[in-house]
Amino acid sequence: MSKFSQLPISKQVLNSISKMGYENPTEIQKKAIPIALEGKDIIAQAQTGTGKTAAFGIPLIEKVNPRARKIQALVLVPTRELAIQVAKELKDIGRSKKVFVLSVYGGKSIQHQIKFLKKGNDVIIVGTPGRVKDLIERGFLKLDNVDMFVLDEADRMLDMGFIEDIEFIMSNLPENKQTLLFSATMPKEILNLAEKFLNEDYAFVKVVPEKITVEKIKQKAYRVDSNKKLETFIKVLKETQEGKAIVFTKTKKMADELAKRLKEHGFNADAIHGDFSQAKREKVLRSFREGKLDILVATDVAARGLDIKDVKVVYNFDLPNDTESYVHRVGRTGRAGNEGLAISFFTPDEDIFFTRILKVTKAPIELINLSSNPLKKQRPNNKKGFKRRKFLRA
Repeated sequence: MSKFSQLPISKQVLNSISKMGYENPTEIQKKAIPIALEGKDIIAQAQTGTGKTAAFGIPLIEKVNPRARKIQALVLVPTRELAIQVAKELKDIGRSKKVFVLSVYGGKSIQHQIKFLKKGNDVIIVGTPGRVKDLIERGFLKLDNVDMFVLDEADRMLDMGFIEDIEFIMSNLPENKQTLLFSATMPKEILNLAEKFLNEDYAFVKVVPEKITVEKIKQKAYRVDSNKKLETFIKVLKETQEGKAIVFTKTKKMADELAKRLKEHGFNADAIHGDFSQAKREKVLRSFREGKLDILVATDVAARGLDIKDVKVVYNFDLPNDTESYVHRVGRTGRAGNEGLAISFFTPDEDIFFTRILKVTKAPIELINLSSNPLKKQRPNNKKGFKRRKFLRA
């Protein structure tokens, strides 16, 4: 099952995800989508960067009826940023079916959100526990017709102290709903929650974090002062870039800015991120696949679900905050038996993230220290850790 078309998905949804640039389903999507479409409850253990939003988003869009003016699905997420991100992806997946999605979260006027709820157009609600609970208590968010409930990043919500809010919300949902619970880890409290609220015949789906085939991917990391980062990156890019290359940034703003800077330096580059229209996104991706564009500057969200062949080099202009995203990024090169190169850039303030990457991936990463800031001594890594450090003067 290597294509979305091989999954039990309607032509409408296939059309939408094709426009989003999704080609091949990830492991969590292959495992979770067919089970969810059967109507079974699911507990899924999957990390960030595995494509889990589409794993629950596609079944949600498939099963809701946009013509029925009632809320049929609720998605709970831990943060405002994730609420915005998930709602955007669900809107894109549901574009061909004309599914209305509303995100509700703190930090934004509750009256504005109440105004939209009163209109009664929204079929899916994506929200943070505190704001969802508030809207329920005020009587503006009615969950009587909810058929599907998703709890995303459950362990993170647990860490943030949302367990009581979650239990309150779940107790206000219909008994005959379908529940999809996603979590990177499975602490006892999450399993207790599942036992209390999920059907006894729920399916358990687990995706092992992706591993790098280190033999095929040469990895380097440049430790630089923040005021020298862009200058160093462009210098290294000139020395190492050949064929197709992907550059990862943390934010959409940085993706735009970096693509602009690269063009000014004569590179054939363009950005892609979540704010792009479908038409613009398709145009950029087509140019990159056909070799008309050499460098794609992307955020993690924008690059998720893409399968682009012959990527020679991956650059992490910004280190990701979690190791799973690093592995996912680096795995874009060195495919199909080919050799690949991955080069990262980080500042002394990000030493902790680099150390985590070393510890978890256990991959040989050549460190080139160009920072004037002293590198803290670290305990020797295992033999599969990073190579003997090089110290170069800036």
